[in-house]
Amino acid sequence: MRKRKIAAGIVLAVVVLFALLSIPAPDPVIAQGAAGQPFLWQQDATWDALEASFQQAREIGCRGLEPRIDLGFRQGREYLSTLAVSPVKPDATVLARMENLTFGLGTMVAACPERLPDYADLVTKTRSHAKRQSQGWDMNDRVVRDRLYRLIYGGRAALEEVMLQAQGGSFAAFTRGDEVSSVTPAFVFNDRTLHSGDILLSRGGAPTSALIARGNDYPGNFSHVALLYVDDKTGVPGIIESHIEVGVVVSTIEDYIKDKKLRVMVLRLRPDIPQMKADPMLPQKAAKRAYDEVKSRHIPYDFEMDYLEPSKWFCSEVASWAYRQVGVELWKGTTRMSAPGVVKWLSYFGVTHFDTQAPADLEYDPQLTVVGEWRDPETLWKDHVDNAVVESMLEGADEGDEIPAPWWKLAPVRLAKGYSALVNLFGGVGPVPEGMDATAALRNLELTAMHEKIRDRVLAKAAAFQKQQGYRSPYWELVRMANQARKELR
Repeated sequence: MRKRKIAAGIVLAVVVLFALLSIPAPDPVIAQGAAGQPFLWQQDATWDALEASFQQAREIGCRGLEPRIDLGFRQGREYLSTLAVSPVKPDATVLARMENLTFGLGTMVAACPERLPDYADLVTKTRSHAKRQSQGWDMNDRVVRDRLYRLIYGGRAALEEVMLQAQGGSFAAFTRGDEVSSVTPAFVFNDRTLHSGDILLSRGGAPTSALIARGNDYPGNFSHVALLYVDDKTGVPGIIESHIEVGVVVSTIEDYIKDKKLRVMVLRLRPDIPQMKADPMLPQKAAKRAYDEVKSRHIPYDFEMDYLEPSKWFCSEVASWAYRQVGVELWKGTTRMSAPGVVKWLSYFGVTHFDTQAPADLEYDPQLTVVGEWRDPETLWKDHVDNAVVESMLEGADEGDEIPAPWWKLAPVRLAKGYSALVNLFGGVGPVPEGMDATAALRNLELTAMHEKIRDRVLAKAAAFQKQQGYRSPYWELVRMANQARKELR
């Protein structure tokens, strides 16, 4: 009888504990989004026309297309020559013509991938000239941001569509950018020389990484920022970065690469800006300041994304804080998040500042040059599928879709959070990141599950599309598939 009472008492205690741990927390206060509006291409007819042009190009064949392709490259070189000799305004006709040429020529090169190296060179030089031209532009002006986005992101999108139509292994994983001199300590990685103070943009493989990359007024391709530091005495490199799980750390090159990266871009401060002319070692000094700061204290992850509050850092702050210490303000144009769905969903994870510094927008900073970018066909395909799925999910968020936090799943997550808090006290890492509450952690799990369900359907639809059409689905088709899949799952 006594054993039964003890057993009953234990069961009752477990039930009461489960009930208490399952009480939902109130939803976070949804902060005011940034003033502004998301960039919209609104060119569905144009994308359909480009796809029809690509289909026609495949029928014509490379021999028949050769004169038109050669003419396109000649026109491109003429436009670049114009941009090289004199400054232009963001609404200049030559920039609009360059944009149209990039997309139109891409449909033919996609059908004749042996011209892909020439096309990559054209797109890369267009980005370089656009960034040089923008040195005299107001980076917070809407017309300027639209023009740069159309040229730089649009050119990247066109190039990657061409890459994805090429056979696997038919293009180099590394795309060279500008040749930029540096006198800071160097490190050779994958046959490429990187310098202390270089900024590394990357894209992680998790759904939240896609959310970070796409969830702003100018959706981009990067979700993470890190800073390279090379010790001037030992030559040992370290990657200074902020992780949601552990805060700011100095990672080895091996650990940085081991953490799944779908792409990596290297940015370097231009040697001709006034601060660099005064002190060419400035990038090394910036990296050393960040390195010393990380070694001197524990810096938690900044879920609020407040880049002006230095006690906590999110990933962008690693670079912006370091360079601010030596007199360089990065992100000439800040990142704005104004769409109600984006604001609400990011608020779930603790974001309170929606005019901030997001990784993707650093590519547009005219103080920085792009040294190069690594990407390969399969990770590039995953990147595009993930982007399309998240883009669809954010459309759903604007329509009122939620990221649920089912009450019956709260208890185990809260127990995991308690365990994580205990582990954090002793310098360890638990399953729930420091600074993230249990409800946010549960929503992260639910977001991942939602993403996987839609992604699996998109992959099935894309496989059927490729079998029927004979080529991979372009990005706009992936978005349509993702929207179909999302609505099917409602």
